Amino acid sequence: MKVFSRYAVYYAPEAGLAAFGARWLGWDAQTGQARSHLPNTGLPIAELTETPRKYGLHGTLKPPFKLAEGRMVEDLDAALTHLASQQPSFDIADITLRSINGFLAITPKNPCPALENLARACVQNLDGFRAPASPSELARRRVAGLSDAQESNLMRWGYPYVMQEFHFHLTLTGRLAPDVAKPVQQYLQAALADTLCAPLPVREICLFREAEDGYFHIIKRYALSA
Repeated sequence: MKVFSRYAVYYAPEAGLAAFGARWLGWDAQTGQARSHLPNTGLPIAELTETPRKYGLHGTLKPPFKLAEGRMVEDLDAALTHLASQQPSFDIADITLRSINGFLAITPKNPCPALENLARACVQNLDGFRAPASPSELARRRVAGLSDAQESNLMRWGYPYVMQEFHFHLTLTGRLAPDVAKPVQQYLQAALADTLCAPLPVREICLFREAEDGYFHIIKRYALSA
């Protein structure tokens, strides 16, 4: 039996993009199984994807957290069921592949208020389930150098990049040097051509759990309201 330590609320794509993500990253969070990487790419995929692999293909809505003392996962499940029922499903109209601080990710081209509202609701409405961040975790987050707004978020919500600092992305690689990133971006641009020219549907949110080995598993999907 797997032992789990942290939970997170993520967006996880379905169908074609999910299948591609599992083969690209080498981890399928839906089935909880390692997957062989895509063949014949000419790229060192295992090395490129080492950092994001354990999370599976996802977009963060509520970052990983340990359950607060006295809170049960059954209560979190009920809260997520209610939250999802109050949030409308929607499409992210335009998406793109871009480099963010050296890593490649799928992101919205433009602001998406429905997405921002969903992420805000996940952070705010589920905050009572989050155990306070430990001093070591706070110190680790501060190493990157935080703005005043990010420091405020860290202290209030346990994570710097939420609320007004939220930037949705589906991470595809670790941090890459520019000369390495160029051929990888060219490959992904071609491989994801159909995905990138269509809206990204957001119909569900997912509860993920981190196993003892650090890999994240989808525990349950929650349908947003029609």
